[in-house]
Formats: sequence, structure tokens, C-alpha cells
Amino acid sequence: MSRPEAPYLRIVEEIRRRIVAGELRPGDQVPSARRISQERGVAIATATKVHAALRQQGLTEARSGVGTVVASAPEPAGVPATERARRPRGAARPGGEGELSRERIVAVAIAVADADGMAELSMRRVATELGVATMSLYRYVAGKDELLLHMIDAVLGEEKVPPRSTEGWRADLARIARLEWRFFRRHPWLAPAMSITRPQLTPNAVAITDGVLHALDGLGLDSETQLYVHLTLFSFGRGLATAIEPEIEAQRETGLTNDEWMEFQESRLAELAAAGSPLLRMALRNDFDFDLDRLFEFGLDRLLDGLAVHLPDDGGRP
Repeated sequence: MSRPEAPYLRIVEEIRRRIVAGELRPGDQVPSARRISQERGVAIATATKVHAALRQQGLTEARSGVGTVVASAPEPAGVPATERARRPRGAARPGGEGELSRERIVAVAIAVADADGMAELSMRRVATELGVATMSLYRYVAGKDELLLHMIDAVLGEEKVPPRSTEGWRADLARIARLEWRFFRRHPWLAPAMSITRPQLTPNAVAITDGVLHALDGLGLDSETQLYVHLTLFSFGRGLATAIEPEIEAQRETGLTNDEWMEFQESRLAELAAAGSPLLRMALRNDFDFDLDRLFEFGLDRLLDGLAVHLPDDGGRP
């Protein structure tokens, strides 16, 4: 006697049919785990398995701040699920060793890291994505460490460092900090990969440092203080950005956005609030937003406020 089909598989098949039929198009949001749980009367763990199965079939993808959506280009049914799940989105698959260049290798490595994280990045993985032998890559990069340096330099060069303006050091530092934050947001692996005590001295990383030094030029600061300002600014953004990759991974694993996850924690928050002080109860009753972009802007303003106490006011520049 055959075993009955697991409930989550029936839901997976139904959503899959909607995607194949075009009812759900690329970029459309699929039912959240919370909605599946409520409408189907299944446990949240079952609903989470639905999202995991859809991702393994290459039908959906998690987007930070949005949730689970139909993948941009769902793979045909003949492609093995393990290959679909591990293939980076947007990574090119050129088919000839003669077409290799360091730039193409770096571009594919960035695509792998963006899609699957640094844990999945290896010389073999990049070679597989390019359709070439692993050893052929070593004619262009000495190894993974050198590859990472080129990756960091490439993503830090996606936008030019804002030039010094006439608005003063605070406005200039804010622009550079937001530039770094955009890089961290765009590439979740970047923040953990960069070091403060052993900085990766790539041309585009040095250009950011030079931008900070120019923003502080003329304030009477010595070189050491200028570099400390740069490292403080960089460390703030980098430290906050280390939460981005775990956040994306949690969305992939659970199929829940941060807001949806918080909704499922309401009863636990109520218990903690009841056991806490009146101040804690008041704080937990508020609809607090854990959005990283808002947290970055709040922290950046307070950091610049602190530097304003330490740095002279240049009063804007002629």
C-alpha cells in the first residue's frame, strides 16, 4: 500500500501549477508561510516546508524586505532540484575556456556569493558555473584569497566616491557612509569579508579612504585622527551590515519576512512584557520597526552628532 502524500507536497504542487499557468508571474509574491498556515489549517512548520520545497525546485526566491516571490526565470522540470537550488541567480554560464578572463571569473564569483553566500564560494564552484576546468582559473587568479580581493575591489567600484562639496564635512561623510551602506546592502557577503585590522588594500577601497580624508581636509586634524574618523565611520556601517546575510538566510529557511516573524512572536513578547517593568511593557507595546535601513540612518546621525563635538565646524565651504 502506498504511503499518503505529505500535506505540504499537495500545497507545493498547487502553487507550482499556478506559476506554470502564468497565474503567478516572475516577481509576484507567493502566499506567505503565515497565510498558508491560516488558510490551510496547517502548522507553521508545514508551511515553511512548502517554501523550502518551492525554492529547491527553483520556482521561488527570497527578496529582502519583500518576502518570497516567483523566481525571475523558473528552471525547466528536467533540471535536477539540487542544481536549481544551488545555481546563483543572474550568473552567466559561458561555454568555453577560451572566453575566460579575470573580469568574467570575478563577475561569476560575485554572483555566486550574492546568491548563496561566501560559504558556497570556491574555485571549483566558479569553474562549474563557467563550464571550465578548475585549474584553468589559476591562470587568472592565484587562489580564493586573491579572487576575494578582486571581488571586493569590483563591488566597491560600482559607484564613484562622492567628491568633496561645499556643504561641509558632515554632509560629505554622510554621503560616503551611505555609499558604503549601499555596497553592503547590494552584496551581503561584503561586510563579513572586509577586515578592519587587516584591511584589503584595493584601489577602490583606498579611494573611499581618500574621500574621507578630503572631507576632513582643512580642519586642523592630524593624519591619525583623520584615519580614526574613517575607521569609525566604516566600522559602524560594516558592523550593522553583518546582520544582512543572516537575515536573508533566515528568510530563505523559513519563508517568513521579518514582519511576519515578529507577528508569530506576539504571544512571547506579551509574556515578556507582562513580566517586565512598566517601561518595558510600554516599549514592547509599540509597533517597533527593526528595519536595518532605518537603524542605519538613526545610528549614522548620532555618530555624526558625536563627531561634531570632536571636530571643528567648518561652517560650509566656499
